[in-house]
Amino acid sequence: MTNRKMFFTMLWGAVFRRRSRAMMAVIASLVGAATLFCLASVCVAVPQQMNEEMRAYGANLIVTPASATGKSQGIDTATVRNVTALIGAGHSVKSAAYRYESVRINSAPYTIAGVDVKAVRALNRHWNVTGDWPGSDNVMVGRDVADALGVKVGSRVTIGYRAADASASASSSASAKSDSDESTETAESSAQGTQSTQTTQGEQTTQATENGRVSSDIMDNNGTEFRIAGIVDTGGNEDSIIYATTADVSKLAGHERGADVVEYSVNAMGDELNAIVNRINKNTNTAVKAQTVTKITSSDTRIIAMLQTLFWIVSLVVLVLTLVGVGTTISSIVSQRRNEIGLRKALGADSRAIGVEFYVESGIYGLIGGLLGTAIGYVLARVLCATVFGRAIGFDWLLGAGSLLLSVAIAVIASIPPVRRATRIDPAIVLREE
Repeated sequence: MTNRKMFFTMLWGAVFRRRSRAMMAVIASLVGAATLFCLASVCVAVPQQMNEEMRAYGANLIVTPASATGKSQGIDTATVRNVTALIGAGHSVKSAAYRYESVRINSAPYTIAGVDVKAVRALNRHWNVTGDWPGSDNVMVGRDVADALGVKVGSRVTIGYRAADASASASSSASAKSDSDESTETAESSAQGTQSTQTTQGEQTTQATENGRVSSDIMDNNGTEFRIAGIVDTGGNEDSIIYATTADVSKLAGHERGADVVEYSVNAMGDELNAIVNRINKNTNTAVKAQTVTKITSSDTRIIAMLQTLFWIVSLVVLVLTLVGVGTTISSIVSQRRNEIGLRKALGADSRAIGVEFYVESGIYGLIGGLLGTAIGYVLARVLCATVFGRAIGFDWLLGAGSLLLSVAIAVIASIPPVRRATRIDPAIVLREE
C-alpha cells in the first residue's frame, strides 16, 4: 500500500469510524458558518434596503437658486430637468419643486406652497393626510393652520395675496423644507430674493384689489375662495404651511415663476451623496446650489453604523465560539486516538505526517459544516429580509465562497493546539501504559 493510499485510508477511518465526534465538529462549524453568513448577508443588504426605506421619509438633498437673479425668478423647469438628470446618473431619484408665497387669511399671514401634487405625494409618503390632496381650487392645510383657523375638511377659506407681504414667506418656507441650519440659511436667502422682485412688482402695479390677488390694506380680507380638501399632519414644519397646485398659486399671485426649492430623494448616502452635491455645485451652468439635508443623512449613517457595529460584535463572538467548539472536538478526538498515535510513531510515522492528517481531517469538518451552514445562513437571511423589509435577497456567491473558506480556516486554526499536542506524544510512554 502506497503512502498516499495509506493516508486516505487513515483519513477515511478517522472521519467515518468516529461519526459522533465528527458530527460534533461539523455542527460547530455549521452553526458558525450559518450565523456569520446570515449576518454578513444582512449587513450587505441592509444599507441599501435601509436607504430605500428612509427615502420614504423625505428628501436627503435640496437645491436652491445660487444667484440673486435666480432667487428672484426661481428655478425654471429646464434647470430642474438638467439638475435631475445630473443627480439621476447612476441613481434612482425622486424630486418635488416648491414655490412659496406669503398670503393672508382673516388678516393673519400664512405661507402657501405651490406644488406638483403627484411629485410631492411620491416623495413624502410618510405624510399623514386626512381627506384629499390639493386640486384645482382646493388646498391642503397643515394641522397647525387648521387649528389656528378652526377649519376642517370641506370648509372654505378666503386667501388673499399681497406682494408687499412676500418677505413673510422667507423664514417659514425655509424652516418648513429644511432640517439643518445650513439648509435654512439657503432657503431663507432664496425666499428673500423672491421678496425683492415681488415687492418691486407690487409697487409698479395698481394697489386695487382684483380677483383677490393684491391687497394694499393689512386688514383687507378680500381674496380668492378655496375649499379645504385635506389636512396634513406630520409633526414637523409642514403643519404650518398651506399647499395648493402650482397653477392655483400662479393664478393667486398674478404671475408665474420658478421654484424656490427643489427637493430630491436620492438612492445614495455618505460620501456618494456628498460627491453628487459637489458635482452640482461645481457645475456653473445650472446656477443652483445643492446641499444635503443633514438630519436625514445623519440618521441614515447613524443607523447603518450601529447595525454594522452590532454585526462585527456578534461576528467576533461567533468566531470565538466556533474556534472553541471545533478546538474542543479535535482535542477530544486526539485524546481518543492517543494510543493509535503512539503506535504509529513507534512504527516510524513522523510528526509531520500525523499533523497533516489531523489538519486535513479538521478541514473536512470545516468544509462540510461550511457548505451546510452557508446554505442554512442564506435561508435565514432571506427569511429575515423578507420579514423585516418585505424584500428578497439574492445569493451572494462571493460572500458564499468567503464563508466556505473561513469555515475551513477556522476549523484548521482551532485544531492547531490539539494537533501540536498529538505530535508531541512519546510512543514509549503510551505503549508502556498499554
